[in-house]
This record gives sequence, C-alpha cells and structure tokens, in this order.
Amino acid sequence: MFQDESSSVTSSSSPLQVFSMMSLSPKLGSPYPWIRELKSEERGLYLIHLLLTCANHVANGSLENANIALEQISQLASPGGDTMQRMAAYFTEALADRILKAWPALHKALNSTRITLVSEEILVRKLFFELFPFMKVAFVLTNQAVIEAMEGEKMVHIIDLNAAEPAQWVALIQALSARPEGPPHLRITGIHQRKEVLDQMAHRLTEEAEKLDLPFQFNPVVSKLENLDIERLRVKTGEALAISSVLQLHSLLASDDELDRKKSPLGSKNLNGIHLQRALQMNQSTSGELLEKDSANGYSPSPDSASSSPLSSAGSVKVDSFLNALWGLSPKLIVITEQDSNHNGSTLMERLLESLHSYAALFDCSESTVSRTSLERLKVEKMLFGEEIKNIIACEGAERKERHEKLEKWIQRLKLAGFGNIPLSYYGMLHARRLLQGYNCDGYKMKEEDGCVVICWQDRPLFSVSAWRCRK
Repeated sequence: MFQDESSSVTSSSSPLQVFSMMSLSPKLGSPYPWIRELKSEERGLYLIHLLLTCANHVANGSLENANIALEQISQLASPGGDTMQRMAAYFTEALADRILKAWPALHKALNSTRITLVSEEILVRKLFFELFPFMKVAFVLTNQAVIEAMEGEKMVHIIDLNAAEPAQWVALIQALSARPEGPPHLRITGIHQRKEVLDQMAHRLTEEAEKLDLPFQFNPVVSKLENLDIERLRVKTGEALAISSVLQLHSLLASDDELDRKKSPLGSKNLNGIHLQRALQMNQSTSGELLEKDSANGYSPSPDSASSSPLSSAGSVKVDSFLNALWGLSPKLIVITEQDSNHNGSTLMERLLESLHSYAALFDCSESTVSRTSLERLKVEKMLFGEEIKNIIACEGAERKERHEKLEKWIQRLKLAGFGNIPLSYYGMLHARRLLQGYNCDGYKMKEEDGCVVICWQDRPLFSVSAWRCRK
C-alpha cells in the first residue's frame, strides 16, 4: 500500500518521520504494522494527511489511488474512536459517496431502499439542541430582540422560516404573557416542508398559549423555502412583523450554482506535501488544535483563500430576490442565525480544508462535553454532522444545500437588500453568556462583531446571530 522505503529508514525512526517519507502506492497490499500503534496525536496527523491525499486523488479523477487511500483511512478511522477518528470516518464516507456518484445508476441502486424517517430528523435536531448550547443561545438572543422590538405592540406576527423547534416560541409566549402592559395578540406563521412537523408545532404552541391565556393563532405553510409563495404568509396591515431565520438562508445559494461554476476541480496544485510537512510540526491533543496550529504556521486553508466561490462573492440572485421579498413585507425586525463557516468554495479541496477546520471544532465540542459512549452523541454526529459533511463534500449543483458562509457575506447581502443592522441587546447577551457558563466548559465563547454575535468553540467561530430592520 506504500512504496517500500525500508532501505532508507532506520529502525529508530519515529512513525511520523517514516510516514512523512512515504507516498500512497497501489503496489503493496497491507499497511505497515506500526500504523495501528500510533499515539492519538500522531494518528490524527496521519488521518489529516490521508484525507487530503484521498481528496486530491478524487478531485483529479485518480480513483484507483483514492481507493487505496480509503483503505488506509479505514484502518484508523472509527465512529466510536477519538475526535479525529470519528471525524475522519464521516469525511471518508463523504469522499466514497462522491466517488460513487461518478456511476449514477450504481449510486442510485445502493441508496434506493434508504429510508429517512421524519421522526428521526426531528429527534436528531432535538438532540443537537439539548446537547449543545448553540441553538439555545440563538433562541435567547432572537427572543429578546423580538420582545424589545415589540414593546407596546398589540398585534404581533412572527414568521419562522423553519418551524421545527417549539421550545423557542414556548419561551417567547411565556415572556409575552408576563408583559407589564399585558400580552399582545400573537400570530406565528411556521414554514416547513413536512406537514407533521408543523402539526406538532401548532399543537405545542396552542397548548402553551391556552394555558397562559394569551390570544394566539398558528398559520402553517407547508413549503420548501426556495419554493415559498410570499402571499401565503398572510401579512396583515396593522400588525407588527418579526421574521426569524435559523440555519435556512444558505440553502438558497444552491439555486444559482448551475449558472456559473468552475468546471475543473483542483488538480494541478498538489497541496498534500505542503500540508503534511507543516502538520509534522504539530504536537497538539485535539483535532481542532491540529488544524489551527497548521493555519498558524502559515498554511492557507484553500487555494483561493481570499474568498469562497465567485458566485457568493458576486451575490446570489435567489437570496437577493428572497431578501427583497422579505423587505417588501416591512418587518420591524428580522433575526438571522447561520453557520459561520466558509463551506461554499467552488472546488472540492477548498471545501474539504475549510470543513475540516469547522467540523473539527464541532467534534471537539462532543468530545469535551458528551460521553464517548453516548448513543445520543453518535446519532448527532452521524445523522447531523455526517450528513452535512456528505452534502458539502459529495454533492454539486442544486443538490449541494449546505453552503455555509461567513457573517460578513450575510451582512453585505442584507445591507444591499435594504436592511440596517440592529445591535443585539445587552440583556440578551447577558442571558446568553450565563447560559454558556452553565455548561461548565471553557471552550464555549461568544464574540461581538459589528453589533452581531458569533458563537465559538475556543476561537473557532461556528454560528452567527444578527438582527436587522428595514431601512426605508
């Protein structure tokens, strides 16, 4: 599986020194026996090397060499192992899925009996909500922004662009019912492509509103966001409107991808040797630190590191049109939560390198706060993180929905659409920081950027929350 370098490597050479001099080759059929005995840090470095090597072969269409790299990774990666082993297992699955897509009939046949249950989707999102603080922080900041914007309003209408988690609005109903001036009449329009999800949302919120004697209506809109008919939102004259978008707007970027894409993946630039050489200098304990130290040593995470895809730099027809339509509704407030990562690069290698960094942070969160044997953790990593990684790495065109971008891109788009930034409230920030402290983990942090909030693991931004108003 490797070129034989035994004649030039002494028995006293360290494993890292040995594999730094090796290259993947189809000539040998078994891995070196010391591979399974690598220490965690060394194994993590080696897995990074193998993933980059495999991705480069996939990008170049060298499937035989990609297959050899996948075989090597399978010796080390494990969904039940340490942080890097777990993450590598899902990146490996994504690279393999991308290879299979070269044979559409084969790929379709292998996935023809796959069943995705709505109940499982709801469960994994709920587990993510419970195990990690990110969505709780986003909900706290959103709700406080709504409460302050709607002070004194008697008719309040909230549009939820992804009405899947009732906990956010249950908390808001409770807060509004306790207003000194009395509760408003509250109407929530929930958008989701699954009717049963909206039915559950309606039942839970109606139940809470009746218990607190708050006048309430729920307007369900069964639709994908990209197909949404704005007229179905039924915005009425005289009501104060707020819009909440949680992890939704990035999916609209897929609609423009077919207009202008780079046709050739990264092939001429072999970054693996450079990356591995710098990786050998690392001696860190977590996957996030492995990758972060690599960046600190001067390695650029992508060949076009100044930006993501040309499309996203130039703007998005679909997103711009959608934001303009929302502006036309004259909302008092719009609060947007998005993944704060650059996963919308035009090449496979660009996306792989960027997503290795951000998912390393998410898997480090799991490792630091949830037991390694937790079934709930495994479900979140496989059904949420793993599926997102697969979409980022294996999919192209309109099929690639997970097009996460950085906060500065969303700020640019929203300003161009006629929105002005509203700084998030001090009280909301205070509540959110207390919530993070309640996890008894130093890794979770919040940063303020231009009146917006970025939620981080260590120093790695993962999610952003920003509030906006119509600028007439």
